[in-house]
Amino acid sequence: MRAIGIVATGSYVPERVIAGADVAGPAGVTPEWIERKTQIVTRRYAAPDQATSDLAVEAARQALAQAGLPAEALRYLIVSTSTPDSPQPPTSYLVQDALGAHLAACFDLNVVCSGFVYGLALARALVAQEPDAYALVVAADVYSRILDITDRKTVVLLGDGAGAALVGAVPAGGFLDVELASHGHARGLIRVEAGGSRMPATHETVDNGGHFFRMDGRGVRDFVMENVPGAVRTLVERAGHRLADVDHFVPHQANGVLLSELVSRAGLDHAYTHRTLERYGNTGSASVALALDDAHRGGHLRDGDLVLVAGFGGGMSLGAALLRWTATR
Repeated sequence: MRAIGIVATGSYVPERVIAGADVAGPAGVTPEWIERKTQIVTRRYAAPDQATSDLAVEAARQALAQAGLPAEALRYLIVSTSTPDSPQPPTSYLVQDALGAHLAACFDLNVVCSGFVYGLALARALVAQEPDAYALVVAADVYSRILDITDRKTVVLLGDGAGAALVGAVPAGGFLDVELASHGHARGLIRVEAGGSRMPATHETVDNGGHFFRMDGRGVRDFVMENVPGAVRTLVERAGHRLADVDHFVPHQANGVLLSELVSRAGLDHAYTHRTLERYGNTGSASVALALDDAHRGGHLRDGDLVLVAGFGGGMSLGAALLRWTATR
């Protein structure tokens, strides 16, 4: 079988920069408190006329341009988001039309902050059945539209952005293994309660803030520490490596303090941990994809490097992938 890996990457963040001072007041905190608790300095918010698909299209175009590939060459288009443009049609179909990727089979994926890694796993499996095909995985979220500006647990963390990865055959290396896990019993830790079939949007749900993003920060931290270190260790060892062999760690950009603790708990202090949260905050499903593109375009990922990517979040879910990087572009 031909090796399957990441051929190219792309990302996009909106122009509007949101500093700590912009969100601190309504949330009842100070910018200093935000930086101490999260290590986030700025985040980006979409313009009023921008939706999730708009951000996704820009990231997708960057990945295609880097690969020198026309949109018509795509066989699959996967869009990972928990903030779609609308309940229907799927956001991936809007992205397909804007790109002109009319030969691509499209679908949306909602695994919140693990979605990009789940998308990579699906793309790998699809391309394995059709080795000459390309699958584009785009992760995008616009959380600024569902934030309660008075909720310091969420508004200080989240921003908007998009990232993309083109999956296809590579000369060598590529994906070595993936690890996916779901913990539905912990689903209440991260939630948007209203707007679905169980609790349709009404004047009452809007008045009660049911459409806002809510999170139990301490519960999320405990979930991550209890589950992610073991999952990445299992993945790396199953692929025939030791944690000490990992050159790069590209995690979900949840919170800077949490990330530092996770790196230590997972035994990855030696690896180069790529972080974009200081500039962009937590961009949900886009987080891992955006950080991966930042690392790639920054020239940090070299041919043959062992790269570990890991997402974790709502569901509760986690996903990790180990790959031997191939410098195709």
